[in-house]
Amino acid sequence: MNVLLQALERQGLVVRPARAPVGRALPTELTARGRRQLKMASAAVRRVEQDMLANLDASEQDQMRRLLTACIASLTEPPASAT
Repeated sequence: MNVLLQALERQGLVVRPARAPVGRALPTELTARGRRQLKMASAAVRRVEQDMLANLDASEQDQMRRLLTACIASLTEPPASAT
């Protein structure tokens, strides 16, 4: 994570203080450039989502959301014990 944050910092997308105000964690903040980049990336993701769902009717879109939610839950919850 630190390597990723350092790269974002070098690109001028985030800023972090040289020293942590408390403990070891350095608070990270988006720069104006970082906020613009995030806005552009979010818009691109929304366009892809719209394109993916364009040929699905409302019922199919609801089913897709339910299935994706179930997939996310499977990745975030501990696995069920094997019996």
